[in-house]
Amino acid sequence: MQIHWFTLLLTVLIAAKVLGREPLVHVSLAKENRIVTFRLNEEDGTLTPVDSVKLNGGPGALAYHPTLPILFASIRSLGNLASFHVDESSGKLTPINEIHAGADPAYLSVDKSGKLLMSAYYREGKIIVHSIKQHGAIGKELQSISTDERTHSIVPDRTGRYWFASHTRPNAIFQFMLDDGAMRLAENKKPKLLRKPNTGPRHLWFHPNIDFAYGSDEQGSSVSTYALDSESGRLNLRQTLSTLPETGTQTLANSTSDIEVHPSGRFVYVANRGHDTIARYAVHTHDGMLKRLGNTPTEPTTRSFNIDSSGRFLIAAGQTSGNLAVFQINPNSGDLERLNTLFVGKAPWWVLIR
Repeated sequence: MQIHWFTLLLTVLIAAKVLGREPLVHVSLAKENRIVTFRLNEEDGTLTPVDSVKLNGGPGALAYHPTLPILFASIRSLGNLASFHVDESSGKLTPINEIHAGADPAYLSVDKSGKLLMSAYYREGKIIVHSIKQHGAIGKELQSISTDERTHSIVPDRTGRYWFASHTRPNAIFQFMLDDGAMRLAENKKPKLLRKPNTGPRHLWFHPNIDFAYGSDEQGSSVSTYALDSESGRLNLRQTLSTLPETGTQTLANSTSDIEVHPSGRFVYVANRGHDTIARYAVHTHDGMLKRLGNTPTEPTTRSFNIDSSGRFLIAAGQTSGNLAVFQINPNSGDLERLNTLFVGKAPWWVLIR
């Protein structure tokens, strides 16, 4: 009987592989008004196209529902937000609904309950909270919060209790607490963390295991380490390191874009636009501090990249080249080895692996 069940399980696993259960990679193409989807081959890192959805405007940020096969997208050129059902077998996207929200939605996040969609508005300087209906449709606007110029992102800490909105122009990170019952964000008693002029806090990513966050500084060409006070929900700056090599970059025009923490919590990656590299760092888990590891060449103007949930692959989108670069991550050193490069279309704005 044990052999029978083992054989059955093995058959199911093989069938799942054949049916294409490998990760899906979604890419928003801003200049083609299109979201394209690929299947990632986990053996060699190749990408196979499986779907292409035409939109009425240029898409930007992408985000997944935490439990449902639902993809959310910002249509930046129209100021709209859209939701799609994802067929996980075929990779096909089916539109659910689209709503008008505000000018230039730059970033999307979904809360842990899957009931709230948070969006940041770069041009209007605000955060909007929308409800999410049971079948994945974007519901009514629950809250609109005016913050400041160039709202670049809105992200939760690892508990989902505290939320943070990074702003490049005022050099500030706004701090909020989520009221689950009221389904609203409340301003923290210390409403914002101010940074030095020309730092430009852009994106923020929390460590999966300890109360630390890491931020990309757009104008500063740097990465910053923040300790989170879990009682107050406030960030405290602990460290700032350059994302550029020590020599040969003094006159280079550069800005950082995306940042991610490896699922293991051992490494942090930041994209440079201008130097066109991904800066790599090791995390000292006893104190959360970063140690610089080096820079890996990537596609020109990498605006977005994403690491798959297994931590084996990093995929970067070159906004000016139109290419995706697939890297394999060394789990011991954090080094990146480029496996494949694929042209996907004009102005890939966001890449998301599921």
